[in-house]
Amino acid sequence: MSYVKHFLSDISYNKYVKNKLADRLSELLDENKISKRKLANEIGVSASSISDWSTGKIQPTAENIYLLSDYFKISSDYLLGLTDI
Repeated sequence: MSYVKHFLSDISYNKYVKNKLADRLSELLDENKISKRKLANEIGVSASSISDWSTGKIQPTAENIYLLSDYFKISSDYLLGLTDI
């Protein structure tokens, strides 16, 4: 993680991860043509949670990051913005 921190002089690391997760989740929803409500039903959370995560209002728990990663068949590192693959 320190390699990412090195490039972030004006924004905090937490804000970077929060925004990156929100961006990636929004992209995944759009690319897969999945509504927030459908995703919420599929992984067992509220639609408002999905909305809050996709706007960066709040961060999902580790368990929910796992559920999102599993649902979209991506790594949690990708979802968090630590890798681009």
